[in-house]
Amino acid sequence: MAARTLYLVRHGAADALGELTDDGREQSRLIGQRLARLPLDAVWHSPLPRAAASAAILSEELGAQRPRVLVDEAPELVDHVPYVPEQAELSASWTGFFDGYDRAETEAGRRASDVLVARFGSSNALSQRPTNEVLVTHAYPIAWLVREALGAPPGRWMSLAGIANASLTVIELRAGEPPGVVMVNELSHLPDQLRWTGFAGGRQP
Repeated sequence: MAARTLYLVRHGAADALGELTDDGREQSRLIGQRLARLPLDAVWHSPLPRAAASAAILSEELGAQRPRVLVDEAPELVDHVPYVPEQAELSASWTGFFDGYDRAETEAGRRASDVLVARFGSSNALSQRPTNEVLVTHAYPIAWLVREALGAPPGRWMSLAGIANASLTVIELRAGEPPGVVMVNELSHLPDQLRWTGFAGGRQP
């Protein structure tokens, strides 16, 4: 079985209504230019408007260089809280964040994370040739897939949740081998004014 490479992209910066801002559109254009150099097979995106719009702009940048790239919605990529930790697992910075989450919401989030991993985090779906897929999604699903690739405890997704808008995270899946995390939250395709590290104290657009 050949390698499956996943290029995880957080959507561009959005306003309070979930629509891309001017910065978000430019971020999406620039990550599209970077990905246009790659032999891509598909661009999957979350059903939420900010991710769908980012994927559309990104795909335009692929242009004539990649005329056969499939662009489609993947409901598994929707934004969700993948795991609600026990109180003992919470650091001071997350205190109060999960207040109000009931058992039904917690279980729904865990089911969503399970289907996400089943489709995009498992080597079980490898094909006979190398595949390269772009996933335009949200910070929490990206954090969960990285945590899964690292084999870290469920609660560790929170330490990976500072994913910047239009950043690039790359995971490689190979049959019989542990997943490889190639890069996380990489921003070299963005100018300084459009970068946000995703970590505490970093600049946010």
